[in-house]
Amino acid sequence: MNYLFPHQYKKIGLMVLLPSILFGIGVIITDFSPEFLDIKIKFVLSETPFSSLNNNLLNEILGVLIILSGLVVAFSREKIEDEFIEKIRLESLVWSVYVNYILLLLALVILYDFDFLFFMMFNMFTLLIFFIVRFNWQISKLKKTSFDEK
Repeated sequence: MNYLFPHQYKKIGLMVLLPSILFGIGVIITDFSPEFLDIKIKFVLSETPFSSLNNNLLNEILGVLIILSGLVVAFSREKIEDEFIEKIRLESLVWSVYVNYILLLLALVILYDFDFLFFMMFNMFTLLIFFIVRFNWQISKLKKTSFDEK
């Protein structure tokens, strides 16, 4: 299990993930974009090569923070990492892939134009979020069951 981060990283990841998600939702709702993050980007692969566009980097920064901290939270060891935890981790990953792609298939059929683009923006993060929620829910059920047995 060399692919897992040390257990201590989970707390750090959560300290970055939760505020990033909340701030990201706030940015989407309010359309907040601070001017100091405005940059001019040159496009090489466009209809008119080397054309430029003004872009605010806040969305990209939040996206990177959510993805990286989500990976750290999702793939940090538990305090006690045994075969059963590994099984729960694998089942949660498979479950989250299924749910994510079922939602994507539904969106392909139901949503069009900007609505689909908006859905895809969130879909970048849902696989990780579904995994984190399901895995931690299963772990809490396991802890509750073992506590009830004692």
